[in-house]
Amino acid sequence: MKSYRVESLKKHLPKYKLLIVPIAKPLLIGIYKNNTLIETLTSAEKTSDILLILINQCLEKYNISQIIYTRGPGSYMAIKLTYIILKTIEIVKDIECKACSAFELNDSKPIKAIGNLYFIKEKETIITKKFEQSIAVEFTLPQSIHDLILDEESTPEYMLAAV
Repeated sequence: MKSYRVESLKKHLPKYKLLIVPIAKPLLIGIYKNNTLIETLTSAEKTSDILLILINQCLEKYNISQIIYTRGPGSYMAIKLTYIILKTIEIVKDIECKACSAFELNDSKPIKAIGNLYFIKEKETIITKKFEQSIAVEFTLPQSIHDLILDEESTPEYMLAAV
């Protein structure tokens, strides 16, 4: 009977991808096989409390080859935390980390910034606009990530100037 190292066994397992939307509640994580959504994880807990736990559960259950996250605009704290976690995983576990715009996952609708300010996308430019009434911001995981536009950069995208 042949013995195999874990790394060589993983090469023969199916590859999965994670898509993480940490910038709004609920936190969303989609697990994709062959770019098709097979499982969704959600949590209303703080990203700082639950994200690493959920990612570890996915890493234990699936052979993850790539993790994609929304790099902004949105909650700066959630974006920073997610980026740090994912870059650590990329270095330690050699899992590719990619990013996409949050507008890819909410039909380009306004995204909460601060107070009554919302990020909006006008053509290819992201600006802030004030709305008198609160706007419900909902994100959805696509059934397929085959056509998901990934950014060249995976670093957080900060849109507001420092106060």
